[in-house]
Amino acid sequence: MLIVMKRGHTEEELQEVVREIEKVGYRPHVSRGVETTLVGAIGRGPTPELMEHFRALPGVAEVIPISKPYKLASLEVQPFPTVLEFPTGKTGGGHVMVAAGPCGVESREQTLKAARYVKAHGAHMLRGGAFKPRTSPYAFQGLGLEGLKILAEAKRETGLPIVTEVLSPEQVELVAEYADVLQIGARNAQNFALLQAVGEAGKPVLLKRGMSMTLEEFLMSAEYILSRGNMRVILVERGIRTFEKATRFTLDVSAVPVLKSWTHLPVWIDPSHPAGKRDWVIPLALAGLAAGADGLIVETHPEPEKALSDAAQQLHEHEFAELMDKVRRLVAALDKTLATPVLG
Repeated sequence: MLIVMKRGHTEEELQEVVREIEKVGYRPHVSRGVETTLVGAIGRGPTPELMEHFRALPGVAEVIPISKPYKLASLEVQPFPTVLEFPTGKTGGGHVMVAAGPCGVESREQTLKAARYVKAHGAHMLRGGAFKPRTSPYAFQGLGLEGLKILAEAKRETGLPIVTEVLSPEQVELVAEYADVLQIGARNAQNFALLQAVGEAGKPVLLKRGMSMTLEEFLMSAEYILSRGNMRVILVERGIRTFEKATRFTLDVSAVPVLKSWTHLPVWIDPSHPAGKRDWVIPLALAGLAAGADGLIVETHPEPEKALSDAAQQLHEHEFAELMDKVRRLVAALDKTLATPVLG
């Protein structure tokens, strides 16, 4: 249920509501707006008697049942956008960020070269997989711990925060030592033990939509992370599986405005995986931003033809530079803000 506080309520009245929520076994979530303070009481469905109990508390204006199955992700609980802030920029609420880098960390030279040029062209975050979930057990699986150490070196040199994937609950503690953002890939989007583990890790989480998930299922996966006390979640539309075979997946651009109307969480686009071919990455990226996305996560490689995974969809450096030039112009036309990382 959602408890709306009266305008001009006291801090003691708010804390009394929070204590009462905890007393009946619910978990409180306080959202302070410019004019209104909302308190979400997260738990089982409330009885009419319980709602009347909270309506009678001092400072309470109204008590409203939360209609959505996802609670903490809902705009009913927090009616204003979540804005996540990193040393290189912000995302959400009109702020746009770009994460870029190779699909996989293949070597120190390859990763550092990519990190240097994505920063030079304006990226705000370095992506790269140290652990790679692959369809084939014989495909390149990543460098593991060595890859994490290479990413850490790239961060020290460039200052770019690191986003990298974690594959299992057992890996969370290790990856969290090196990563600034923990990525949950499409294949693990409903790995509920992993979602809970990253929710407890204390790091922002970039959650990709599963290739066969509905949007409600996607938000329920996010709810697993949020319910563990971690409200720093970025949702990523990365393409869904349809009957179309021309592209690797079908980018569901419509997911962006729908999600923005349902949740306060930032929504990003991954244009690389649905394209499957680098020629189509830039148009898909721009389409996602035009639809309202708060960021992009893009694959780029110093020598894509030699990449050990996803070679066909990774941008050359000059193509990434072209993308960033178009992103700057589009973001400005949309009256949004694209941070300019400090070079050095």
